Amino acid sequence: MSSLLSVNNLSVSFATNDGIFNAVKDVSFSLEKGETLAIVGESGSGKSVSTGAIMRILPPNGSVSEESEILYNGESVLDLSEKQMCGFRGNRIGMIFQEPMTSLNPYLRVGEQVAEAITTHQRDISKKQAKARVLELFELVQLPMPEKAFTKYPHEFSGGQLQRIMIAMALINEPDILIADEPTTALDVTVQMEVLNLIQEIQKKIGMSILFITHDLGVVKHFADRVIVMRLGEVVETGITKEVFENPEHEYTKMLINSVPSGMKDPSVTTDKELLNAKDVKVQYLVKSSFLGRKDIYFDAVKGISLDLKQGETLGVVGESGSGKSTLGRALIGLLPSTGEVLFKGQDLSKLSNKQKLALKKDIQIVFQDPYGSLSPRMNVGEIISEGLTVHYPELSKAERLTRARKALEEVRLDPAMINRYPHEFSGGQRQRIAIARALILEPSFIVLDEPTSALDRSVQLTVIDLLREIQKNHQIGFLFISHDLSVVKALSDRVLVMKNGEVLEQGTAQEIFEKPQHDYTKTLINASFDLDLAESA
Repeated sequence: MSSLLSVNNLSVSFATNDGIFNAVKDVSFSLEKGETLAIVGESGSGKSVSTGAIMRILPPNGSVSEESEILYNGESVLDLSEKQMCGFRGNRIGMIFQEPMTSLNPYLRVGEQVAEAITTHQRDISKKQAKARVLELFELVQLPMPEKAFTKYPHEFSGGQLQRIMIAMALINEPDILIADEPTTALDVTVQMEVLNLIQEIQKKIGMSILFITHDLGVVKHFADRVIVMRLGEVVETGITKEVFENPEHEYTKMLINSVPSGMKDPSVTTDKELLNAKDVKVQYLVKSSFLGRKDIYFDAVKGISLDLKQGETLGVVGESGSGKSTLGRALIGLLPSTGEVLFKGQDLSKLSNKQKLALKKDIQIVFQDPYGSLSPRMNVGEIISEGLTVHYPELSKAERLTRARKALEEVRLDPAMINRYPHEFSGGQRQRIAIARALILEPSFIVLDEPTSALDRSVQLTVIDLLREIQKNHQIGFLFISHDLSVVKALSDRVLVMKNGEVLEQGTAQEIFEKPQHDYTKTLINASFDLDLAESA
């Protein structure tokens, strides 16, 4: 009996400015009906490229070798016409992408986009039936207010909510195979296991097979039947999940299993000098404008939050998707309109002139959650990282800017030789490191880190945490660290602020929050998070 999916001698290469790059090298594996196969490895290991080849959605500069073979039910996927592939994708094989914001059309309501996924493949279904099916899936993936969500646009959702929409879209046709590329990376820990359980329920119901791409070994241990470990485009170990975790043979596999953020940050050598002081910060979004004398309807995203941050200190902000974490961070640095008072180094940001605000920008930086959306696809890495230098240090020559850019790449553990590549040539984790390098190159006093490690491998997370600690210690930079990954927050933060529905439920030192939480919501977050972490380190 043949396998549902067979991949034999798969090799994928990319034509780059630096020559041919071999991303996947002679990879072979099979997927059986009803089985969950996990492919794990760090960023750049070839995980996502392999699945991109299966779906035939590689970038224009990517090519599959002639010796490669991809068989679905014994039929060659590589021999299908593009028209045949359009009927194949989303119907026989569904896919959840790693970066949902770049996978959704910003001009279409999300309900229409998800409904289109079913009407395209099932011509006999009515719009009313398609909408009912979409709402049913929105409820299953726990998207708040499904009816309202159906009519909203992608930019109106948080990262975690967008990922839930992508999961609904991938499952709507009940495909034979689901390729899940980091499907829970952007999800809260309390939702993560519920979503995985949902996928498993659907898998059992229709006998669906799952190809699970992830760097989260805790999820793999609980979710996968078999596991493939990849490194630098090659398979280094494969086997039954339990056996691989209990008796890993390859040194790389052992390193992955042991790479879990642990412990707490050493007390900061902070000064008494206030870096940031915020009082009663509020952010409202207009939901419905006035009509014929009716009042405008607003949504309160941030409800009167006050906080302070000293030089050299890290304030962790935790909470589930939609809690207002990212909105608060952006409001504090002026990227969103807000009310209340925000003082930076004693200066009221709302009272500064445009010239003063521009001069202050090099001292205040942000690293966004979605690195692909925040990096220009038309600029190479060197231009992206050094762009801020052209504005704030115009006296530097191009050669001097590129020298600093190479140094910044080294600081985030990337090869300086990659400086001429473009964002699409990097994995999600590598793009996030580029975004961090761009923020660090201006040597700011304050950085808002909005889920900066959510797309990173566990081993790389440890490197980035150590890197941020070292930079903070050397330059007394203040961090506002926004995350739903409590193990990372615990390892990096001096103090922690817990948010839900735009409000602060609890705040205190990291030790107080993690060892003696007072609020039930905080306890729920900690229990959900550390259950997975303990699973990873077991």
